[in-house]
Amino acid sequence: MERETFGAWVVAIGTTLAALGNTPSLSLPSTLSKDLDVVGNVLQGTGSAFLADTEDAFTLNKLGNMIQATGNSTVVSGLLLPVEEQTRLSLLIKGNLLQALGSGTSLAEALSEEQTLLNLYIIYGDLLQMIGNSLQALAEGKELKGQNAQTLESIGNWIQAIGSYFSLYATQINHH
Repeated sequence: MERETFGAWVVAIGTTLAALGNTPSLSLPSTLSKDLDVVGNVLQGTGSAFLADTEDAFTLNKLGNMIQATGNSTVVSGLLLPVEEQTRLSLLIKGNLLQALGSGTSLAEALSEEQTLLNLYIIYGDLLQMIGNSLQALAEGKELKGQNAQTLESIGNWIQAIGSYFSLYATQINHH
């Protein structure tokens, strides 16, 4: 398996685990839900860092993956550090916005390249991940104001996960 494909798989698995952990209809015990979210974000950050490392030249895509990995680390900090609820939500908001910025940075590169079917999958993957992370940040902002935004959080997680599979598919096409 190519290193880039491996990194994309790690991201896709991570987004799926985080989405499962944030799906209220599954009625998971809160500790399992949090563990899935933590492990999912650790995998996403690891996969993004791995993807950044597969590019020798400094590109917008490399920078985007580096920013995403930083965002995941920020989310994990918010999930694990013993901080007040307001600080926790602030870290989650900032981490998800960093992830959205990372996807947007990668998207900028994809939009500047020749429009092929492969490139379309890359564009959709980056765009969906950017939208998903933005929705998650919006949900956490609502929670910061005392509003229940669990459904919005879940939708954002699943949109991000779907985007990661578009990116994975594009990576696999590119290496076959």
